Amino acid sequence: MSVSLPCSAHLFHLCYSVVCRCDSTLPVHLLRYCAMTEEFTNCDLTCSSTPKETLNSMDVEFEQPIFSVLAGGMKAQDEQHTGTVACPSTCGGGATSPTASDAESGIFSVECELCVDHESDLEWFCGTEQKLICSHCLTGSCSGHTVTRLASRVAAVRNQLVDVCEKMQLQSLRIEKFIDQTLTAKEQKLQTAACRTREQVLAQVSAAREALEEEEQRLLEEVQREEERVEQCLLTQRAHWKQALTTLSQTRSRLVHMLTHTPDAQLVISAQEIAERVEDAEGVGEPRDTDQLNLNHACSDSKLLRGLWATALLLGPNAYGSTHLKFDERTVSPLLSLSDDFCTLTFLNKKPRQSLPYNPARFDSLPNALGSPSMSSGIHSWVVDVGQSCAFKVGVCYASMERKGPGNEARLGYNSQSWVLSHYDGDYSYCHAGKKVPLQMVRRPQRIGLLLDWLSQTLLFYSPDSNAVLYSVTEQFSSPLLLACAVADRSITILY
Repeated sequence: MSVSLPCSAHLFHLCYSVVCRCDSTLPVHLLRYCAMTEEFTNCDLTCSSTPKETLNSMDVEFEQPIFSVLAGGMKAQDEQHTGTVACPSTCGGGATSPTASDAESGIFSVECELCVDHESDLEWFCGTEQKLICSHCLTGSCSGHTVTRLASRVAAVRNQLVDVCEKMQLQSLRIEKFIDQTLTAKEQKLQTAACRTREQVLAQVSAAREALEEEEQRLLEEVQREEERVEQCLLTQRAHWKQALTTLSQTRSRLVHMLTHTPDAQLVISAQEIAERVEDAEGVGEPRDTDQLNLNHACSDSKLLRGLWATALLLGPNAYGSTHLKFDERTVSPLLSLSDDFCTLTFLNKKPRQSLPYNPARFDSLPNALGSPSMSSGIHSWVVDVGQSCAFKVGVCYASMERKGPGNEARLGYNSQSWVLSHYDGDYSYCHAGKKVPLQMVRRPQRIGLLLDWLSQTLLFYSPDSNAVLYSVTEQFSSPLLLACAVADRSITILY
């Protein structure tokens, strides 16, 4: 049978009507076919099916999401059509043109409109002024402008829209794939990782709690044994000295009685008895306090507990620090130079000493310097950058420490008033009162941290990089402490 192939506008309108009636979409290749602007002439085609069957036999995917983007704003306009006007095209007398609302949508052509100035068909598009014009406008108001045939412009716009729709379709497919595959897989992976991480946290905390509980029990038992030992010593000492007191009292009473009631002749011949009584009294001896009568604080010494305690203070939510700790320029030795921010000491190697005014607080012979302010309460922590220095000391001392001369009283770690960590010629040690405790370092630290807890009278040296405790000491500090440092190679700096 013969069918008449409509023009592109009518075919596009037909596709659009199908979409609106079916509330679905068209594939991109059909959109591109509908967007062709070449006018089709009436022709006879031999077809073995009716027009309805021909339409139904087209491979139209009504589930594609692209055309709905364009049809979304056009569906309402199509439903508002109230009439048509004759179209002076080659499509045949029965063809109709879309209304003005269709033309304003930018989808359908507007060949049927006339130029206001010349009453001619608007067959051209002025790209300079972005408006439709007639052939008379080419030599008039739009002379010299960039103009193109309306059909070509419409075809370009439609093809551009189809390209955009293609990109949107591909983007939609990528988004759907991302949602269905990537996000779903990520969600499953997240649940697995979160579950595994929770188990790891619980396992670590459980292990730490178990070890801490065992250490707590061990330390409490050790303290209990030490307390019982000291109590037993006190009981023994008390019984011994009570007996000694009774013996002295009885001996004294006998001697006093002999002195007051014995006749002279008998007293003279009683010298042997008197000597024995005196010897008994002297054998009692003098009472003396000993360390056996004191609780040995080493009973509570625990590397595990000390490390956890230091970590809690240094890394916990209420971490402590001494932000205002600086070197006191009045104490700086002439062998050292002090930076402008009072935080860095530099050894003046092979350089003349600085000409500094005399100050009773200044070290005059050793490369020492003290910090300020003093510390006599609370908890304090600070870090000293020792860099590549091969000779330095960091620690604390009393303000009463000797400042003059090269003797041990002015040498950090060689007297009872200073506690320092020393590094010299590759060896690390803790020094106090002239005694050294060698320290084993896994690797050479470039920073040394110090933690002072005045309440527990504990001074702790640690590595800020690993928070490993290098050494700790518990002392009965009798007066405020000052930061004390010495450097005989390169520089050291208070960081924080």
